[in-house]
Amino acid sequence: MIKVLLVCLGNICRSPSAEGVLRQQIKERGLEQRISVDSAGTAAWHIGKSPDQRSIAAAQQRGIDISDLRARAVSPTDFNDYDYILAMDLENLSNLKTMAPAECRAELSLFLAFDAQSSHSEVPDPYYGGEQGFNLVLDLVTDASEAFIKHVLKQHTL
Repeated sequence: MIKVLLVCLGNICRSPSAEGVLRQQIKERGLEQRISVDSAGTAAWHIGKSPDQRSIAAAQQRGIDISDLRARAVSPTDFNDYDYILAMDLENLSNLKTMAPAECRAELSLFLAFDAQSSHSEVPDPYYGGEQGFNLVLDLVTDASEAFIKHVLKQHTL
């Protein structure tokens, strides 16, 4: 089982959206027994809360239900429990590298690094913006999810 952790700051907008999209794509390919997905935040502000209502609504418009997800913070054990820990932006990637224990086994990377076609290197935080920001997040994580699955299938011969 390949385990993936998607990370943003508060775990209420970007990373739960990415989790929902990646889970859907994994399910569509029949890979649920081979790839598992979770999300977390580098900050502990929203622990136990559901995703932002705007994230839920934007995902729902695309047939993805993320309403049952709950925010959690990245924990020290995550660095050895997951194969990939993928950050939504450079600041969170830097935070992850600072938090990572010396014996970290997970590959730390930007999520969008897997999508060579993307014009973005980071998933922008839509929290203080309008509806279009939440749709952009979904567009970016959809393309990155497809590219990431291709990478995992190639790397791990699933």
